Amino acid sequence: MAKIKDFHFPSSNGRNSIHCRLWEPETEPIGVVQMVHGVAEHIARYNDFAEFLTQHGFVAVGDDHLGHGQSVNDPSELIWFDETDGWSKVVRDEKTLHDKMKVEYPNVPHVLLGHSMGSFLARTYIGDYPDDFDLCILSGTGQQPLIICRAGRMMAARDIRKNGSKHRSPQLNGMAFGSYLKGIENPIGPNDWICRDEAVIRAYDADPLCGIPGSSGLMYDMMTGLVTIGQKNHMQKMRKNLPVLFIAGEADPVGNWGKDVPRVAGMFRAVGMQDVTVKIYPGARHEVLNELNRQEVWDDVLQWIQKHI
Repeated sequence: MAKIKDFHFPSSNGRNSIHCRLWEPETEPIGVVQMVHGVAEHIARYNDFAEFLTQHGFVAVGDDHLGHGQSVNDPSELIWFDETDGWSKVVRDEKTLHDKMKVEYPNVPHVLLGHSMGSFLARTYIGDYPDDFDLCILSGTGQQPLIICRAGRMMAARDIRKNGSKHRSPQLNGMAFGSYLKGIENPIGPNDWICRDEAVIRAYDADPLCGIPGSSGLMYDMMTGLVTIGQKNHMQKMRKNLPVLFIAGEADPVGNWGKDVPRVAGMFRAVGMQDVTVKIYPGARHEVLNELNRQEVWDDVLQWIQKHI
């Protein structure tokens, strides 16, 4: 069993305390995997995968982003980063966590694993801080055309001017997430697109910290992040010999049903990234780490990490 420890550090926004969870193996650690969660969820949902990593000698660690989980000062902050520059503040918080882990575990490889919105944050991170991590894993990523991302950001900016950055616009949320169920056969609830394991979906539905509509401020920040990572000048800053693994479901609407992930991998290769691997799982939906075939996915991730360290 992993040794689990919770801790906090001051956020880069100067107001919030960022909640973190650390899973330690019983043996001497052979590496650290820093997990970056997606929108409208929290790091405790990664417990089963973290336990698997510790069984194989890895430390697993992650935080609740600003506006998520236990990193909020009051409920009005849920699914909201900050009034200004929220995306960069969340990335800087990930940098703070990395630096803390590097002090605690200085002589082992450090792996960055981002899921969904967390994959967008991870892609921002490896451009902003290209020398920090030894490996990068991107789960459930995607990339809307830049013209759509910029249009979405403009719409969010209009709503912020009218209603404030904490407003939860049904129109914006519908545009961002409303189409995700369209390709799912016989969905029982609004979140059935996340995976095929009904127990996981119902637990997500019942979690008061999951599935909350996004604020207009967060939508603006996330579109800003997508614009950043979709531009060649940002991708060119990535360290060219950083190994990158893409994992995704064939039935994941975030990745355009398996089509956008190879395209993003191609964008990485086009700027000179030397070691890019893509693994698409037939039938799997968005959260491949929680899918019915999750043991296969976990084993693939572990083997890829072990091969590269």
